[in-house]
Amino acid sequence: MSAGFKKINVIQTERGKKVKSKKNHPIIKWVSIVVGLFLILLLVLGVVIYSPVKELYLSAQKTTRIGKELAAAAKSQDLVTSDAKLKELETSLNTMQTNVNKILFLRAVPFLGGYVGDADHFIKAGIATTQAGKISVETILPYSDLLGLKGKSTFVSGSADDRIKTAVETLDKMTPNVDKIGSKIALADRELEQVNIDKYPEKIGNTVVREQLRTGKDLFKSTASLFVEAQPLLKKLPELMGVRESKKYLILFQNDAELRATGGFITAYGIFSVDKGKLKVEKADDIYKLDESKNKKFPAPRPLLKYHINVTNLELRDSNLSPDYKESMKQFTDMVSQSVPSFPEYDGIIALDTHVLASTIKILGDFTIYGRTFSAVLDKRCDCPKAIYELEDYSSRPVNYVREDRKDIISVLMYQILQRALGVSPSKYWGPLMQTFLDETQEKHVLFYFNNRDAQKGIEALNFGGRIKSGEGDYLHISNVNLAGAKSNLFVKTSVKDEIQINGDGTATKTVTISYKNPSPASNCNLEAGQLCLNGILRNWIRLYVPKGATLVDFKGSEKETVTYDELGKTVFEGFMTVKPLGSAEVIVKYNLPKIDQKNGIYKLLIQKQPGTDNPEYTVLINGGEKAKIPLLTDQMLTLRY
Repeated sequence: MSAGFKKINVIQTERGKKVKSKKNHPIIKWVSIVVGLFLILLLVLGVVIYSPVKELYLSAQKTTRIGKELAAAAKSQDLVTSDAKLKELETSLNTMQTNVNKILFLRAVPFLGGYVGDADHFIKAGIATTQAGKISVETILPYSDLLGLKGKSTFVSGSADDRIKTAVETLDKMTPNVDKIGSKIALADRELEQVNIDKYPEKIGNTVVREQLRTGKDLFKSTASLFVEAQPLLKKLPELMGVRESKKYLILFQNDAELRATGGFITAYGIFSVDKGKLKVEKADDIYKLDESKNKKFPAPRPLLKYHINVTNLELRDSNLSPDYKESMKQFTDMVSQSVPSFPEYDGIIALDTHVLASTIKILGDFTIYGRTFSAVLDKRCDCPKAIYELEDYSSRPVNYVREDRKDIISVLMYQILQRALGVSPSKYWGPLMQTFLDETQEKHVLFYFNNRDAQKGIEALNFGGRIKSGEGDYLHISNVNLAGAKSNLFVKTSVKDEIQINGDGTATKTVTISYKNPSPASNCNLEAGQLCLNGILRNWIRLYVPKGATLVDFKGSEKETVTYDELGKTVFEGFMTVKPLGSAEVIVKYNLPKIDQKNGIYKLLIQKQPGTDNPEYTVLINGGEKAKIPLLTDQMLTLRY
């Protein structure tokens, strides 16, 4: 082959002929180069992100494990372990943050970048929340013994009273930490606000993703808002506990066996002073005695004249007619200030019902007063705790002699409970008592009203104030008031069926059915018989509070003419009915709702529980399908899909 020979590329045609091939087009060359560079870039990118992604995965697993251990410690009320786990959790989250920072440049990548950014927001929110938890635990750790928690308490010497006094005197030191906790929670909330849950898939396999993320985000937001709103109360806590000057509180005992709008018939009262945390009973007596001491009469309002028996005046014992506890207590306070000038001034009113009493006795043990044993054991004569039967028997049974201080036994019992609770090491009773008191408050067996505006605002934020609430979506509150119906609420069981029919124009028609059943035989209520009259005919004034603007279609089951009016920002449908022993009754109320904003097939319904009631069952149906069936332990905001 001679030099200068030029090689010609040929290809074989179908016919076997050799022809010249065409040169590669420049575009093809350019595409090949780009694809090659992209593959090289992917390879480099894979090498760059592999290590931080792997470390991120491993640290996420570790964080999850620590989080579970923290939850277990918190559940067992172990502050020392919780404190240690919070520190571990913060360290693990910081490691996750370091690994995420290494791949944050991926935020510029379409589709993938949004999820990388969300991971950054979630971790930062987790760090801020963990720091808020650390500050909280470190704040209450010195008070662990007084709160009945597991921890290293600072206040371990002296009597219970001395330890309370010492602890309360240091409460002012806690106030700055409230702001620190609030700032951390606000930071976490801002981070989560930047996460768009809608871009996540509804499910990955069988795992629900989007709804769980939305629920978690909404729960945190509501918790954050709750803390912010409750901050004024936390800051006022030292003042409420009498750090600077003694405070006085009026305690009202409500008998839920005779149900009233705020929890029960007001049967007794007490005045407690709090001086640097030390409690003292200054006065306690029968409510009838207080009514007898009034120097002024108050005319009975329309409902008492219409539904009660032989009642022409409004008494203090009947003043809690509004289902809004604050409004009822303002009525009580106005009447006292106008008619009992010698009555001591007070800084707030705390109401308790018999459920609280029975729960407390269950923890502290039996009490013997006036030869009677008060225990939490179930008494078949009333299907209620023996303590409740003994209270009713002592205070209500007719006798053939004049008995002074008809209901002073309640005052004596309250005093003895206080003495026993404070007379021992806090670690023995206070943990269960604190938890029980919190449960009873959440379930509206304990209600608070404070004169101080900031404290009252905080109480309402925690939903401990028994207020009728406003909110978006549908609303229902049923108020039952026993007027001269003996103690029949001990026996009558109530259930509610709420049927919602959503119309094409966005409006809705509701049918609420309330069923009452009394399975027990009647008591002998003849005064001459001298027997205990517990189970008589329930005379029930009923009110349904619904969204303002609702229009009544039909009200079945009322034995008197029904009334419709607006009150407390709601529309009210009112009636009256009776339930006999061994009998039942039913009220059916049908009404049209004003147009309510229900987005994306989601129906929101706030059901507010009546104080003093014990777990009535509620069933909610939408367009014929059952959506919820719950015992109403406390107020419930239901979010229902239809």
